Amino acid sequence: MLTQLTIKNFALIEELEASFSSGMTCITGETGAGKSILLGGLSLVLGKRADLSSLLNPNKKCIVEASFQIEAYALETLFENLDVDYESQTILRREILPQGKSRAFINDTPVTLNVLEQISLHLIDLHSQNDTSSLLRNEYQFKVLDALANNKALLSKYEVAHSEYKLTQKQYQEVTQEYEKAKASHELDDFLYQELLKLNLQEGMHENLESKHSALIHVDYLQSTLAEAVQLLENESTGILDQLLKLRGLASGLEQKSSRFTTLQERFTSMFIEAEDLLAECKLQLENLETNPEELEKLQFKLDLLNRQMQKHKVNSVSDLIKIEKQLAERLKKTLNVSSQLDELKKTEKKLEKLLHSLVKKLTQSRKGAVQILEKELSGLVSKMGMKEAFFKIELFPADTFLSNGSDQLDFQFKSNKGSDFKPLKKIVSGGELSRIMLAIKSILSHYVKLPTLIFDEIDTGVSGKISDSIAEVMVSMGQRLQLINITHLPQVAAKGDYHFKVMKREQNGRTLTELFSLNKEARIDEIAMMLSGNQVTPTAIAHAKQLMN
Repeated sequence: MLTQLTIKNFALIEELEASFSSGMTCITGETGAGKSILLGGLSLVLGKRADLSSLLNPNKKCIVEASFQIEAYALETLFENLDVDYESQTILRREILPQGKSRAFINDTPVTLNVLEQISLHLIDLHSQNDTSSLLRNEYQFKVLDALANNKALLSKYEVAHSEYKLTQKQYQEVTQEYEKAKASHELDDFLYQELLKLNLQEGMHENLESKHSALIHVDYLQSTLAEAVQLLENESTGILDQLLKLRGLASGLEQKSSRFTTLQERFTSMFIEAEDLLAECKLQLENLETNPEELEKLQFKLDLLNRQMQKHKVNSVSDLIKIEKQLAERLKKTLNVSSQLDELKKTEKKLEKLLHSLVKKLTQSRKGAVQILEKELSGLVSKMGMKEAFFKIELFPADTFLSNGSDQLDFQFKSNKGSDFKPLKKIVSGGELSRIMLAIKSILSHYVKLPTLIFDEIDTGVSGKISDSIAEVMVSMGQRLQLINITHLPQVAAKGDYHFKVMKREQNGRTLTELFSLNKEARIDEIAMMLSGNQVTPTAIAHAKQLMN
């Protein structure tokens, strides 16, 4: 609810302050008095653009400040999402500096015009006779229908599911592209990996193969050399073992004569034992050596394979080949993971699709019930406002895809005269009719949702007599449920307001200024009398004014 409005140095307004209350407030004034200027100033805190021509005094800054009581609107989450401090008494302020710079504030926190506009959309709903095009948009028509159907919770579930569904589809497309790229190199990677896998690569493998290969290819030399070593070690009389045995005996004799030779005897004994071990090892190695052409061929084949792989991958060691094998395995695993990820995304998409179909069915059913209510209530209200033969026909038909608010499409049709055919609302409705339909829509909506402050700018233009009374009754009824500010030229409407302001021009120091005055009961009677009689307060007009107010 708008509680306070302050405008300084804007157009013809030097300084203006006004307090507002709940219920219906009427603003009147002569043509050209400045009612549009008042709305122009207010539009600044709604995030509208402004320029230096808006300044009354080009050397001073323009300030527009509007205070709102907002605890009933549950806007805490919106404020948090926009990173603005929430206060139940929220103040929107706009400044236009002489240099042309514009600044906006919410609760003294600097904000962008976009943030200011997003917040203000939930606080003020401004309508003029030429500003009812929103009614012709399907988006707004669905908003009305869903309010009547009490679809808020259902739509919230649908929007979450629809958002997840679209995100899943996007992810599926992105992962599919990634998979196609990976798949192009998958066959080559798999071929290279299988080649390396067959080698059963191990650290030190190349050196081990070369050692075995060298032993087989030089077997004759190794056999003759080992045989010669055996002979040198065990030949009788001249063999190393025989000589060491004699040396050990000599050392034993020395040790028997003097203990100082004990160490010498032990060392000769150790040499004899080591020589015996060497002889046993040489004999074992000699026994194990044999010519094996088949094994040699196998070793040569493995070495050739290993060397070719090192050349192919341009590396110098088995360690490097093992690293490449691991890299190939990771790439192949990733490709398989992408494939699994695609399967999971497709499952998620199907699951969300099933949920969306279920929610869409419920939305359509509840909307069909609301259609009947809306058709009946709309026809009744516009009939009261002079459109006696007006009727509405609202048809729902399915779309072939999931839309942002379900899968329904809406055809809002209207006929204004008996015997005429129903046609799309936007094709046949006049400006005056559209204003009254919008008023009826807002009146119906106010029964179902908490609407922001409604400001009607002369939407009652072009009507008079009993129709004026009916429009006034509708507005009074709305004023019992929300704050309604009505700029009007109809005395029948002005008389029904809970509060009354008058916009006037006055001359001051050679300048024309616009001011806003709050009218007490007597002043209201005079103002309504002037509106009735054409700016002349007559006893008859006074009596009529009192009758209207009562």
